[in-house]
Amino acid sequence: MVKITVLKRLYNPELGEKYRRLDIHRGPCPYSEGEEFYVEHVGEQPEGLCPWAWDDMHKFVLALMAGADFTGMKHGNTFLASCTDGIKPVVFKLERIDD
Repeated sequence: MVKITVLKRLYNPELGEKYRRLDIHRGPCPYSEGEEFYVEHVGEQPEGLCPWAWDDMHKFVLALMAGADFTGMKHGNTFLASCTDGIKPVVFKLERIDD
């Protein structure tokens, strides 16, 4: 199983004003820092997780579920990933939970 935790929400309003249509949601993504999602089955997107964020991180989730360790991290069973939204990116901690 992999636990996905929202670590940080960022917002670049100056980029939003310059590039995003006015009818699109303003402000950071609606997640709460500390919010958690769980992946119990390979390739299964957790309910409530943004599909864009999932698309950016699922390859790391799959690697963790397959037993990969990321040697550049203090704890090999973790990885930090973020969505690629340049206006309101979110940083996620991915953590393999070994039973």
